[in-house]
Amino acid sequence: MIFVCPKRFYAVDFLTEVIEHCWPGEKPTDPQIAREVKMEGFGNVDFVIADVKSDKEIDQFLSVELQAIDITGSVFPAYQALRAGEDLEKKPTYGFNWDNVYKRYITQLIRKGYFHHHWKSKIVAVIPEQVYQYILGRAAFMKTSDVKNDPQVNIIFMTYRLEADADKPGEFKPVLVNVEGTSHTNLQNAIMYKDPPQRSAFTAQIKSSLVRGAVRLADLIAAGEVSEMEDHEDEGPDPGDLIQ
Repeated sequence: MIFVCPKRFYAVDFLTEVIEHCWPGEKPTDPQIAREVKMEGFGNVDFVIADVKSDKEIDQFLSVELQAIDITGSVFPAYQALRAGEDLEKKPTYGFNWDNVYKRYITQLIRKGYFHHHWKSKIVAVIPEQVYQYILGRAAFMKTSDVKNDPQVNIIFMTYRLEADADKPGEFKPVLVNVEGTSHTNLQNAIMYKDPPQRSAFTAQIKSSLVRGAVRLADLIAAGEVSEMEDHEDEGPDPGDLIQ
């Protein structure tokens, strides 16, 4: 079981758990919630928990981003055919788009973590435990469980999994699994600076992909090669999107 919609997190009071497990120093005296906070060149933040002082000024704050898993394709045609008692013309295609989450979401976290570092604050990523483990498998960044006190931590991963709800048979509820933190620089370096493949392996791929006599774009088009070029969806984030 995995979250495919961020609203599934609403079944648990994750904002209270953010305060409990992630808030640095003393607990806020007057925590208030802001939703969909916007800033030019920064994007939106799903939630911000702010400690509001008596003069209405903002003291400490934590930002919170929700992320489920992206899906590709759809099972809806199969559902419609089942309801109608009809056969499908072709097998439906569907699945989880792990690479898209990795590329898009991690790039956003690095950027926003960089800003929060300058604001002396932190951003909390509330994500499925499976997505977190996938990220760790792709980028072995340094992490710590001391997310409240470590001054280097500006990105916190707070992970959940879905478990059977004993009070509601047949339903599932989010359960907190892990709280670990890192910095935007550690996360960025883990993604960008990996051991390169062997040069010989790459030149072997060059040889196998050579188009005889093609030295111009017009030659590639004439040979019908351009339409077969990949869109590089399985690559990591564009280094230009990452902030040093």
